[in-house]
Amino acid sequence: MKTLFFDVGYTLVNEDAVWLRRCKDQAATEEAKKLGISAEDMYHEIEKATIEGLPQFRTVIERFKFSHMMPYHHELETMYEDAPQVLKVLSEKYELGVIANQAEGLRERLQSFGLLQYFKYVISSWDVKVMKPDIRIFEHALKAANCQPQDAVMIGDRIDNDTAPAQSLGMKAVWIKQGFGKLQTALAAANPPDYEVEKLTELLKIF
Repeated sequence: MKTLFFDVGYTLVNEDAVWLRRCKDQAATEEAKKLGISAEDMYHEIEKATIEGLPQFRTVIERFKFSHMMPYHHELETMYEDAPQVLKVLSEKYELGVIANQAEGLRERLQSFGLLQYFKYVISSWDVKVMKPDIRIFEHALKAANCQPQDAVMIGDRIDNDTAPAQSLGMKAVWIKQGFGKLQTALAAANPPDYEVEKLTELLKIF
């Protein structure tokens, strides 16, 4: 293996507080109040969408026919505490990169967590205007890294967005079972990742 690519949300950073806040904000809208939809209802719909391999919050908005989508608060993200040490160790043996569906400012957010220093390549959907699971974002990353698919690994929390599309190109894939993505057991059975881990430190046993 030459290059290890990481997702960001629920892979390097914990988004729990973000989604709780977003559901709460959406439930506070007049549309949601009129429909009697609670934050808990929306949270469960996000879980269902994840299990079905659908876009998470966008699917909830469409299902309830809301006219406005509450924003994602990046400032509520918290870094998984094992991320810096794991990335430090892996960066000494491999080139590391990021392939993520992220809004503008991904490099700055990674820098704020002290993680940017470990990544040679940062490929964000905002920058390349292509979102996972579209394989073009993976192809863009491989080209940027001058790396053949068989020499690369994708590490992410979702089967539909991370591991399955990467494997379709010939990359290896690690499913890190954190966040909503850990609910995708049926998708994992249909599209088995090469490895499964419960947390980042377990990557050091593989690589």
